[in-house]
Amino acid sequence: MKIAIGQTNPIIGAFDYNLEKISRFIEEAKKQGCELVIFPELCLMGYPPKDLLEREAFINHSLETLENLIQRTQGIAVICGCIERNFNHAKPLFNSAVFFANGKIIFKTHKILLPSYDVFDETRYFAPGQKPGWLEWKGIRWGITICEDIWNDKDLFPRQQYTHDPLLQLAQEGIDILVNISASPYHIGKPAFRLKMLTHLANKYSFPIVYANQVGGNDDIVFDGNSKIVLPDKTLLARGAVFEEDLIVADLNETGRKITAFAENEAEILKALILGTRDYAYKTGFQKAVVGLSGGVDSSLVAYIAVQALGKENVLGVAMPSPYTSSESLEDAAALAKNLGIMYKIIPITEIFNAYLQALKPLFDELPWSTAEENIQARIRGNILMALSNKFGYLVLSTGNKSEMAVGYCTLYGDLTGGLAVISDVPKTLVYRLARFVNREEEIIPRRVLVKPPSAELRPEQKDEDDLPPYSVLDTILKEYIENRRSVEEIINMGLSPATVKEVIKRVDKNEYKRKQAPPGIKITTKAFGYGRRYPIVQKYTDFLLKSLS
Repeated sequence: MKIAIGQTNPIIGAFDYNLEKISRFIEEAKKQGCELVIFPELCLMGYPPKDLLEREAFINHSLETLENLIQRTQGIAVICGCIERNFNHAKPLFNSAVFFANGKIIFKTHKILLPSYDVFDETRYFAPGQKPGWLEWKGIRWGITICEDIWNDKDLFPRQQYTHDPLLQLAQEGIDILVNISASPYHIGKPAFRLKMLTHLANKYSFPIVYANQVGGNDDIVFDGNSKIVLPDKTLLARGAVFEEDLIVADLNETGRKITAFAENEAEILKALILGTRDYAYKTGFQKAVVGLSGGVDSSLVAYIAVQALGKENVLGVAMPSPYTSSESLEDAAALAKNLGIMYKIIPITEIFNAYLQALKPLFDELPWSTAEENIQARIRGNILMALSNKFGYLVLSTGNKSEMAVGYCTLYGDLTGGLAVISDVPKTLVYRLARFVNREEEIIPRRVLVKPPSAELRPEQKDEDDLPPYSVLDTILKEYIENRRSVEEIINMGLSPATVKEVIKRVDKNEYKRKQAPPGIKITTKAFGYGRRYPIVQKYTDFLLKSLS
């Protein structure tokens, strides 16, 4: 039997757009002689729809679109994700999968395991299904599951989040093939683990697994696609494109090929950031972007990503030198713009800065220089970028990295200004790795950018490490505290300075208010600042060891 997986990139709530896309995939699958085509979780509405699910008109439109798809589909069977109403006294909706052919629904089932961690919040909207479902079709027992329903195997997850395992129940029913429709977001390490999980499950239960995953960026999360068919002998029958739409066609009677190790590298991370930027811009109606070019590594990397996402003709780089901007920084910004082939403008801010200082002189007079004066410069730059956005329709791409965002080494209403924070989940040490990867074949980011000490250049001779620990140390602490959720004591026991650990964590907790007002950023790690990390701004909890170090 020949089947297909339609790995689609939906726009949330764009029902007509998503319907036409799915219909085109169905027609192509028919042309290639497929009997069945499988689409991802909630593919008609896009994932995650969040509180749109609380709007009755949205629910009605979704159900109408599903009926339209069912009625227009002839000559091939389809499995796709959708919502269903729940008429019992519980949450009003199910997250569902429906199997239909020739205008009729043959089978439907509901998602059982509803994640409510990190970026997921499904218990807010959905009631859980009660029993995993399977049907017999074409002489084959097809088990159909939805995303999280296969993420609770006791061999892979010793600390299970759920009390039961739908996949184990289906295996006991004697299914022949498992289908899993998913909207599984990307983070570093996720594709490799997903492949390990699927091969383990296929081998453990001795049936093929057909895995259909969404692709594309929606708000702050990116889906990598990577749909696949895994056979019980741990071989791959088919694999979809990574970070691209794809129609994957395979004959279930063929043998698979050996699985090669999944390389998690800079290229994959850049693809995620480029796709996230492209989709955020296009899906919100922007064709062009503007980047403030400081001559530093962060803005250089963001400008490169913008060009890859939107095209060089749609990117404007703006240098805004102040009295403390070095000639080298201006030279590096200009060289980068030339290498990328983007439009480049210089808007000096010294006169504007002096005007601010003059206006504030009655209040600031005779007081020592401080971050107040430094931040004025950053806020002038943010104001200029927003003026260009308003006038010419540019999406402002802010350039702060995760290390800066974590400890508040950024200016509210200054360098935090923007519509999308492209690298806000990229630690500084990884920024350098990605920049060097960009330069692997030719010098795009000027070499001096990669070797000079990083500086905000908001006061004479300023260097980041005057205010922060070395980035190699800082990023280690941040990873352990934010992503691995280790305690202060555990981090110190890794051999790090108690005073440094204490100071970094105090700054992380203190600067939650800044992150709450920052633009959305593209998630690439296991724990990003944004929807998946919810900490109070007003709180007085302090780790017991942190207190003892005070």
